Amino acid sequence: MTVEKTPLEGCLLIKPRVFKDERGSFFESYNHQVFQKETGLHLEFIQDNQSISQRGALRGIHLQTGAHAQTKLVRVVQGEVLDVAVDLRKKSPTFGKTYATILNDENNHQLLIPKGFGHGFITLSNNAIFAYKCDNYYHKASEAGVIYNDPSLNIDWMLPKEELILSEKDQELPSLEKFRS
Repeated sequence: MTVEKTPLEGCLLIKPRVFKDERGSFFESYNHQVFQKETGLHLEFIQDNQSISQRGALRGIHLQTGAHAQTKLVRVVQGEVLDVAVDLRKKSPTFGKTYATILNDENNHQLLIPKGFGHGFITLSNNAIFAYKCDNYYHKASEAGVIYNDPSLNIDWMLPKEELILSEKDQELPSLEKFRS
């Protein structure tokens, strides 16, 4: 596996080594020892989550706060998404900055999203199976986020607005400025 730093401190793009032949392909999606060696991080992932989404489904921008903050390791099992990390650490020099990358079942890339970061994705293929590991349990009272279309984030979600499918909850998230205060 190779690990690439992104412009946001602590947010890493992870590219596994994929073996292909006439039968198909194989790769290790996670190996604790290799992950620790290559990233220098000593995380214990304790919860795996998976979502299935149709084209245009936009999930985010979410995070868990306080003692329930989560580091996430995200990937696509099937399909393609635009995955977005937003630095929401209030004292960070890159607060409000974003990093976006395509994750799909061809490149098998993964994104490590540190505690204090918001996370969202939009499904670009007809369907996508999205999986992620968390180093802390979900805690409803610790949910937070920012609105996906905040102009100060300037995120290009790669699909026309009329194709976006959002939950009511995601449409009511605060602006980045309200989140900061």
